Amino acid sequence: MSGHFVKAADRGLAACHSCGKVSPVKLEDCPRCGSRLHLRKPASIEGTVALMLAAAALYIPSHILPVLRTTELGVVIDNTIVGGMLTFWQSGAYPIALVIFAASILIPLLKIAALSWLCLAATGKMHPSPEKLGRVYWITELLGRWSMIDIFVVGILVSVLQLGNYVTVKPGPGALAFAGVVVLTMLAAMRFEPRLLWDRLDEDAEAPATTHESSPS
Repeated sequence: MSGHFVKAADRGLAACHSCGKVSPVKLEDCPRCGSRLHLRKPASIEGTVALMLAAAALYIPSHILPVLRTTELGVVIDNTIVGGMLTFWQSGAYPIALVIFAASILIPLLKIAALSWLCLAATGKMHPSPEKLGRVYWITELLGRWSMIDIFVVGILVSVLQLGNYVTVKPGPGALAFAGVVVLTMLAAMRFEPRLLWDRLDEDAEAPATTHESSPS
C-alpha cells in the first residue's frame, strides 16, 4: 500500500455487487442476498474491452445504414445520421443538427476513447495522476447519460411526420445499430471496475519504495 489510504480490500472486506452490503470476502456469499462476493469484479478489463470492441464494430454500420426511411407517394428516401445532420444544418435547424452531431458522432467516440484510456491506466500501461483518473471516469459516466438523445429525436420525427397515406417514416437499420452502440458502451462502463485504478496507483506508489529498499546502501 502507499500508506496514505487503507482500502476495504486490504481488510478482506468486499461490497456485494448486488445489494451493496460490505462483508468479509471469506464468507464467499453475501449474507443478505446470497450473491457471490468478490473484492473486485471478475474479468473486468477483459469484459470492458470486449464490449467496447463490439460497440466499435457497430459504430460504422450505424453511420452507413439508413436511420430513417421515408416513403412519399411511393418514393423511398433513406437518410443516414450524417445525411440527416447535414439536411438539418442546410435547412437552418442548427440546434437539432448540433444535437445529432454531438450525440451520434462525438459522444460515442469520446466514450470509447475514455474507456480505452481507463483500461490502459488500470493495467499499468499509463500512469496518470489520481485527479486525472477521477476526472476522466466522471466524464465517461456523464457522457453515457446523454448518448440516447438522437434516438429520441428519431422517435419524435417519426411521430411528427406520419401523414397518413402520403408520407410514411420508419426507423431504419442504422437506428438499431446505433442503439446497439449506446447499449454496449453503457454496459462497458458498468463492467469497468474503477477500484482497479486506485489499486494500480497503490502498486505504482509501492514500486519506488521497494526498489529503494532492495538497492544496496
